[in-house]
Amino acid sequence: MNDAEKAALERATSLSIWTAPEQAELLGGGITNFNVALSDQGRRYVVRVGQDILLHQIMRFNEQAVHRAAQAIGIAPAIIHTEPGILVLEHIEARTLDEGDVRDDAMLARIVPMLKRCHSEAAAHLRGPVLTFWVFHVLRDYAATLREAGSRHLGRLDGLLRVAGELEDAVGPVRLVLGHNDLLAANFLDDGQRLWLLDWEYGGFNSPLFDLAGLASNSELNPEQERWLLETYFGTGLTDELNHRYHAMKCASLLRETMWSMVSEIHSDIDFDYAAYTDKNLSRFETALSGFQSMRGPK
Repeated sequence: MNDAEKAALERATSLSIWTAPEQAELLGGGITNFNVALSDQGRRYVVRVGQDILLHQIMRFNEQAVHRAAQAIGIAPAIIHTEPGILVLEHIEARTLDEGDVRDDAMLARIVPMLKRCHSEAAAHLRGPVLTFWVFHVLRDYAATLREAGSRHLGRLDGLLRVAGELEDAVGPVRLVLGHNDLLAANFLDDGQRLWLLDWEYGGFNSPLFDLAGLASNSELNPEQERWLLETYFGTGLTDELNHRYHAMKCASLLRETMWSMVSEIHSDIDFDYAAYTDKNLSRFETALSGFQSMRGPK
């Protein structure tokens, strides 16, 4: 356990809300914050320890606002307590999904209605200011951050930004919904009865295509599943226009994950192999981009 992990564990267990905290353990999986599970008076909790990370446009007031909206429609665990840098949640007895779980057709059939509820119902429960997550702004901001820091990826940036501009044009005008915007498999929990979504730190208004594309790219859905995903979500046959816009957003989603990791290589103090994560996602982005560029555009 490194110093940052020790500090997170100490912070989580020393909160004034506890009577006699015990069985505290650092959970794996967090790569922008630390998660600590503990018990107090017979109940189990998860404490998320993390400050604002402006480099990644993470602001905890926004995370809490979007999480509360998701909680109100029953897709996120209850918030028990907040204070600066701290979010205490009820502990859900459930298993964390992996990419193979998400690729299972039966699981996808459960995930899509959950996403539609998030996109159509959660915004009505928002209070206060909430951010918009526009991936192309994020990409431009990441490029500026990487240039300022002298990243090892400097030679790639001009080409990546040129491609990002082409993808933004291809996505075109969008309909805004309240999205999760970080649909990694590990952010889904299955308690056997229903699914839960965790980690709302990137939550905000966005095109529904970003969540759909992120879900597909992060768990490597096959083309047949992607077609099913789009037709089921939108309730109509897949048109050339929608397919083209979706695949442009899929490329952008993969590029964002890649550049997120490039920035984290330089600025994160969490013990995680960001360089390998960058390489993995860069390869996936290049494969998706090649496929997109070979597609026939909308008629």
